Amino acid sequence: QVHLQESGGGSVQAGGSLRLSCVASGLAITEYAMGWFRQAAGKEYEFVAAFSRSGGGTHYADSATGRFTLSRDNTKNTVWLQMNNLEPEDTATYYCAASLINWTLESDRSYNYWGQGTQVTVSP
Repeated sequence: QVHLQESGGGSVQAGGSLRLSCVASGLAITEYAMGWFRQAAGKEYEFVAAFSRSGGGTHYADSATGRFTLSRDNTKNTVWLQMNNLEPEDTATYYCAASLINWTLESDRSYNYWGQGTQVTVSP
């Protein structure tokens, strides 16, 4: 049974940082593309960042470029999203997701498995 567990969310002031973790079980992250999405209240899923399958490359949304950084430890089956210089517009529930395909990683429909999400709240 596949399980993706996010953690690390919280409440910070603008300009602060958070590091989100995603621990996977029931699958090997080396065999999946691993992505992060977010969903603000009343809005659609928004792509944030992703590792290509086998960690061959990283992809970032424009809103994340320069502020957010992906990292991973295959031995721990874990990926992280380091978020710096957070803005109130970053407030959302953040989800980790795994995809068997290695294209259109910016689309939530490309992903097979999802975590339950972790809340990030950024105050002005």
